[in-house]
Amino acid sequence: MPNTLRKELNNKDVQINQLTIDAGFYDFVNSSVLPQIQLPQEVFWRKVESIFETYIPVNKALLQKRSELQRQIDEYHVEGRSTDLKEYKAFLKEINYLVEPPAPFNIESTNVDDEIATMAGPQLVVPVMNARYALNAVNARWGSLYDALYGTDVISEENGAEKGNTYNPVRGNLVIAYARQFLNQNSPIDGSWTDVKSFKVEGEQLVIVLSNGNTTSLLDSQQFIGFQGKSDSPTGLIFKHNNLHFIVQIDANHPVGKTDDAFIKDVLMESALTTIMDCEDSVAAVDAEDKIAVYKNWLGLMQGDLSEQINKNGKVFERKMNADVDFISKDGFAQTLPGRALMFVRNVGHLMTNPVMQFAGEDVPEGILDGIITAAIGKIDVNKQPTADIKNSQQGSIYIVKPKMHGPEEVAFTQSLFDAIEDALGLTRYTLKMGIMDEERRTSVNLRACIKEAKERVVFINTGFLDRTGDEIHTSMLAGPFKPKAILKTMPWISAYEESNVASGLTSGFLGKAQIGKGMWPIPDNMADMMEAKIGHPKAGANTAWVPSPTAATLHALHYHQVSVPSIQDNLIAQGSESELLADEAKRLDSILTIPLLSKDEPLTPGKVNHELDNNAQGILGYVVRWVDAGIGCSKVPDINNVGLMEDRATCRISSQHMANWLTHGLCSEQRIVVVMKKMAAVVDQQNQDVEGYEPMGPDFDNSIAFNAALDLVIKGKNQPSGYTEPLLHAARLAKKASLRTN
Repeated sequence: MPNTLRKELNNKDVQINQLTIDAGFYDFVNSSVLPQIQLPQEVFWRKVESIFETYIPVNKALLQKRSELQRQIDEYHVEGRSTDLKEYKAFLKEINYLVEPPAPFNIESTNVDDEIATMAGPQLVVPVMNARYALNAVNARWGSLYDALYGTDVISEENGAEKGNTYNPVRGNLVIAYARQFLNQNSPIDGSWTDVKSFKVEGEQLVIVLSNGNTTSLLDSQQFIGFQGKSDSPTGLIFKHNNLHFIVQIDANHPVGKTDDAFIKDVLMESALTTIMDCEDSVAAVDAEDKIAVYKNWLGLMQGDLSEQINKNGKVFERKMNADVDFISKDGFAQTLPGRALMFVRNVGHLMTNPVMQFAGEDVPEGILDGIITAAIGKIDVNKQPTADIKNSQQGSIYIVKPKMHGPEEVAFTQSLFDAIEDALGLTRYTLKMGIMDEERRTSVNLRACIKEAKERVVFINTGFLDRTGDEIHTSMLAGPFKPKAILKTMPWISAYEESNVASGLTSGFLGKAQIGKGMWPIPDNMADMMEAKIGHPKAGANTAWVPSPTAATLHALHYHQVSVPSIQDNLIAQGSESELLADEAKRLDSILTIPLLSKDEPLTPGKVNHELDNNAQGILGYVVRWVDAGIGCSKVPDINNVGLMEDRATCRISSQHMANWLTHGLCSEQRIVVVMKKMAAVVDQQNQDVEGYEPMGPDFDNSIAFNAALDLVIKGKNQPSGYTEPLLHAARLAKKASLRTN
């Protein structure tokens, strides 16, 4: 690079015109990314500077628009104006919070991989900053049904079926019976899978020998698509049902297989079709060091060479990305199935900045930076040949989920930003696909308008109860006290919100082109209840739903065999004319805009107030102490009842906003908040006492950065932008890292 463009600053920063770049980050991009996409350094950084120069002012204006709308809504409530829906909607339209819904349209996204466009199945969301978690997620495309059943509460431990420390044949037999029932239901034969003795492939047919010596076959021969091993003694049988695959594995020498009449050792389920590699809510990335770690792992995933040394029970091994699954088609040709989940990457939203780079002396918007760098790294995958051993998108697309956008203007901003990034990187227009998180109120009430702004590249919409409720509370903070959190989940607005997400996607042409997603099951140790509850997501017409682990993905995959999502979506579209669907949209909007406040005839007892405060405080503290002290953005955090909940930053948002709302309306005092937080900090310290390196928050609360950050989330919650936790958490984590360096 010409000397006129580059100036070293104390060996920590590099100055290029208006850009000040962390030297480590600068070298990482120059040495590890740019050579692989054949982009000269001077060209790349000049284009980066141009993007920031163009889009930082727009980004700032959009954030100012958020603040101005919130000010006007606050004034509306302070003035005591009516919450009658007609008047309230008129006001929201007057200030351009609520826009006119667009005329009917269909999205135009092309080059979308089957995992998103035509298949329905589970989705994982993992912090890309953690290489082990990222590898577990990308490799969760396939999962052992036997292991998932044996290791979870889906199979009861009653009547001698305890898990124990060694294999329990009583439990094992229940697992096998469950799997046989799955086969009977989803790939039925003329007879029962419990009577199967052996298999062979003759011609293009699967011949099944029963224990009585008779032969039988599948009722639907098209479900059998191929085999592994030899045709007369296969080791694997490949089936396809509801556009999902599973493999019946056969091994007479396996400890389980040799005890099975048909020598079936397992049923391997196609599980997590897609995974979101998260740079946002599940990570604690606050500076250059952290961002380099995030981008390095995304680079390893796109290169296909990410690996991690794992020490499990004293055994050390290397975990890397799985290869594709090889088999012989029933007509005799070598075939493969994808061995890995298709990856999205979730960028940061519009709010936060990061000191990894500065433009004109100010930290750059992290969301713009994420867009540039994750797309540049994604181009490495785009440039691969379709025959590459490990390739993410067979269609040559890069999938970016964009969270926390407020309304159609902000989606239009991201659409324009993606145009500019594609131009800078030499990518074909609409290579960058967009996922829209429907988790902010102004997006929910204008969802079709948001989709229309990105109709050429949108491939995903998704609901999220926690963030969405946090924004619900913050937006209407001054309207009055909200109902307890548990009751909020049962209110009409939340069901209308979930229904609106599906309806908006279907009426915008998502069928066969894009995903409609649902939120997370938060209790990873409670799979029995998940199996009861989460089938509601495919039944509602959602192509995918978030699960907390690869095991959960394998179990949730069973739901997509029970329910044909395309059929559900077809039926939803066929139930009414377009005009009726749009009329339903207006009815749902009324429900969504009905603020779930406490009514005057439902006063809260002191006991209920105490329980709500304790529960919220414990959740905030349990999450924040790990975020601030250890830089852990996502983990299984014990709740007030010691039940492990999979938590990310959205948990803090809803809990802190709820406490801030009750504080604002006098249901508790600031002094009471401090007392409750100290009490629950002692509980959290006790829960974490066996965690290596854990620093208790008490009794020296004044000097605990984590405790004071958690307290600030509540005390200062009313004044945080959109109720977000990031500004306070980032400041606390930076302070903690600084203190660790000085000590």
